[in-house]
Amino acid sequence: VELAESGGGLVQAGGSLRLSCKISGRTYSSYIAGWFRQAPGKEREFVAARRQSTGREYYADSVKGRFTISRDSAQNTVYLQMNSLTPEDTAVYYCSGGSTYPPQTIWGQGTQVTVSS
Repeated sequence: VELAESGGGLVQAGGSLRLSCKISGRTYSSYIAGWFRQAPGKEREFVAARRQSTGREYYADSVKGRFTISRDSAQNTVYLQMNSLTPEDTAVYYCSGGSTYPPQTIWGQGTQVTVSS
């Protein structure tokens, strides 16, 4: 399984972006898709995850109510809809996957999100 993110960019505070994670290959029933982010000088942190088997979603407190993770099974793509963005959301966002929570077995290459004030 390989992951490829897209959709990052520059947005003003209060704006929205949608990140995409194209999954190449077949995922297993216990697969969990996730998103992490890493800001300059900081450790990579968990953002959101979704269990493929149940559709259960998980969010970091810092993004709860603003970000939504979803999956299009036909496109084999996982999305991260990000609303009400703030400069603190500026980071490289990584798509991830695995069979345990939070998923950290496989990673995409990352996509930069920059929020200007």
